[in-house]
Amino acid sequence: MTHYNKLLEPLDLGFTQLKNRVLMGSMHTGLEEEKDGFTKLAAFYAKRAQGGVGLIVTGGVSPNRLGALYPFAAKLTNRKEVLKHKLVTDAVHAHGGKIAMQILHGGRYSFHPFALAPSRIKAPINKFTPFAMPGFLVESTIRDYVRCAKLAQDAGYDGVEIMGSEGYLINQFIVSHTNKRKDKWGGNYANRMRFPLEIVRRIRQQVGSNFILIYRLSMLDLVKDGSSWQEVVELAQAIEKAGATLINTGIGWHETKVPTIATMVPRGAFTFVSQKLRTHVTIPVITTNRINTPELAEEIIASGMADMVSMARPMLADADFVRKAAENKADEINTCIGCNQACLDHVFMKKVASCLVNPLACRETEPHMVVVKRQKNIAVIGAGPAGLSCSLTLAQRGHKVTIYEKDTMLGGQFNIAKQIPGKEEFNETLRYFSVMLNKYQVQLKLGTVATVDELCAHKFDDIVIATGIVPRSLDIEGINHPKVLSYLDVLKYKKPVGKKVAIIGAGGIGFDVAEYLLSSAHNDNLLEFMHLWGIDNTLTERGGLAKPQPITPIRQLYMLQRSESKLGKRLGKTTGWIHRESLKKHQVKMIAGANYTKIDDVGLHYVQNDKHHTCEVDNVVICAGQESYNILALELKNHGYDNVHVVGGAFIAKELDAKYAIYEGAKLGNSL
Repeated sequence: MTHYNKLLEPLDLGFTQLKNRVLMGSMHTGLEEEKDGFTKLAAFYAKRAQGGVGLIVTGGVSPNRLGALYPFAAKLTNRKEVLKHKLVTDAVHAHGGKIAMQILHGGRYSFHPFALAPSRIKAPINKFTPFAMPGFLVESTIRDYVRCAKLAQDAGYDGVEIMGSEGYLINQFIVSHTNKRKDKWGGNYANRMRFPLEIVRRIRQQVGSNFILIYRLSMLDLVKDGSSWQEVVELAQAIEKAGATLINTGIGWHETKVPTIATMVPRGAFTFVSQKLRTHVTIPVITTNRINTPELAEEIIASGMADMVSMARPMLADADFVRKAAENKADEINTCIGCNQACLDHVFMKKVASCLVNPLACRETEPHMVVVKRQKNIAVIGAGPAGLSCSLTLAQRGHKVTIYEKDTMLGGQFNIAKQIPGKEEFNETLRYFSVMLNKYQVQLKLGTVATVDELCAHKFDDIVIATGIVPRSLDIEGINHPKVLSYLDVLKYKKPVGKKVAIIGAGGIGFDVAEYLLSSAHNDNLLEFMHLWGIDNTLTERGGLAKPQPITPIRQLYMLQRSESKLGKRLGKTTGWIHRESLKKHQVKMIAGANYTKIDDVGLHYVQNDKHHTCEVDNVVICAGQESYNILALELKNHGYDNVHVVGGAFIAKELDAKYAIYEGAKLGNSL
């Protein structure tokens, strides 16, 4: 008997039935614009259908060329394009799945010079100022939505989702902040919501009653002068009357200064909004954002917070999420950690998405995981991200694998990362690897230093060196002063740190150390999160925005870097702003263009713009990057051992991150 009865319960829509309450939410992958991209996209969605998802929603497809998010982005406007989409629907249906296509018009978020919007108001995240749509273009755009929906139906989709949230065109019509029109599409709220209502009503007339029509409703805009809660309810009820089958939850515009899906957002933080709306409509309501385990999804459905749960990134992390839950193998689910590094960051850089914890995502047509004809005996030295990824891949392919790890636990850099407030999800990644290594009978030699004699005695066919990195040292006068600590001293060895601290280095590690030093407890308290970022959980303020509550920092921090560029410049494209804003809230003083001169009893001395300065601090923490640690590889080769492979940080430490390490580990594991 499954533990997830409510989650796996069918949902009857009248004319059709969904086999469970799991929606794979919309997420652009970048495959849509690739050469042979729809063949790859078909394999990607087929894998998720095979994994048991109740309903899939595609990434956004534009109803016309001007609505595309950028030139040559995916659209559906003619019969020729229908044939490409049919590859996707046929593949999903072959595995018993259902799929809806999301129709998305970017409006002022379209990144090209011909962007259109309700009014000529530039978006803060776009360099292009849109043109205000004349009345005849508003009408023709509605017709384009209808045509797009009909073409989607002809392509075999089971339904469409109308993207009415996240600050895209429909959302721009609804909110007075972006709609200054004086015609029938602007002014009072009845006029402003006419655009989405006409779209839904006319689509329903065109596609008939036996076609799923989801409306993605912005329930919490999180922007100034956003919709009031009464307006959200009024629109939801009108959308239901216009013919929607389901209402999906949208949280926050892309320009909002509130985190909505990053890993530091507490799990299920916004389900309260869906729960409240559910009492005002009779059609099923879908909830979303930071839901990544079947336990949480089951709790949401069982407690009546929503009728379905939307999970997009969790289906990147593990295509078999639903199947594993149904088979009571939830401990084998490769859990999404909400990092955005390989998914959203890639898409916003116009690269194909993948997944940090599952680098095979969006690579379904590439050969991998081929079971070997001859089993090898392989040693992997180091159980950090690269070593774990390589070991599991090798074992899944049929090799005999032994891991040597000098520490007494698996994880390497994961064990450091999981301590950072907002990065606790790395515990899930460690759980996944631990369970899967045990399943595939990988031998673990923890607390064991691998030596040349030991490895040669076992006559391994191949040896993989994944010994990772060591902190880079700096040549500064006083670098060996007692108040100087490395980031490992702070995060791994728990050495005491004073109340005034200077951090040298403003990369990912520097920001992580700062977050760690500023948090007396991990930020997993929902109310604390809402107060910090200014979210009105009473829904009495427009757009759901409240005034953030000020923070009294527990330490005074200085963060310095030699470069004159913005601190944290190389942090994730979609999450870097969150880390910078968080440190700003904690009154961290950020100093660029610092040339360090010495460290002494007073503190850190530096020169900036030809002026001498001193940070009078108790400690100086060095976070100035890493260097590869691969001495064992050189020793083995000196002993004539040829089949030695170096991977992850041991191979290249520059800009090292878990995304690179796990991908390189899996790639090597597939090649041996």
